[in-house]
Amino acid sequence: MPKLGMEPIRRDALVKATIAEIGAAQSLDVTVDQIARRAGMSKALAHHYFGGKDQIFLAAMRYILSEYSAEVRRELRKVNTPLARAEAIIRASFDESCFDPATVSAWMMLYGSSRTNVETYRLLIVYQARLRSNLTHALRPISAQPEQHAETLAALIDGLYLRAALSDSGSARAACAQALSLLDTLIGSRS
Repeated sequence: MPKLGMEPIRRDALVKATIAEIGAAQSLDVTVDQIARRAGMSKALAHHYFGGKDQIFLAAMRYILSEYSAEVRRELRKVNTPLARAEAIIRASFDESCFDPATVSAWMMLYGSSRTNVETYRLLIVYQARLRSNLTHALRPISAQPEQHAETLAALIDGLYLRAALSDSGSARAACAQALSLLDTLIGSRS
């Protein structure tokens, strides 16, 4: 008989084990058995909670996206001006927690698998839409072209993230500085 209250704990352990396994393999070429072993449980239990590897991977990506969203909210709570909001979103996008090797590998898999998997494509679209929406909201009072500037910044954030994440010499701090510099250029220098 299953222990009451264990499901959320076990699901969380499987999600974190999935991220760790993807990070170790640097691909989605991991098995449910490997994930379950890392989480300290049986393959059957992993299948019971998620059904299969695709569902576990989706849960892991939802977890990573929720962590990113929480970081954005933490940064936004610290500020109260439109410019500071835009800067906070950029800073959250380059937070060191996003550059953990396992998290980077999972993000890379999200981008890659979104080309062939409808569910991961939807997650990517939701992430991109929220990023643009948050940036547009922040930029609306300070930019003549908030939607266009938000789109440019969002594309730059994703591109700089990928470049920094894939480069041995790239750093989150340098990528963040580049994005903040573009923000200054788009809206004019800070007052």
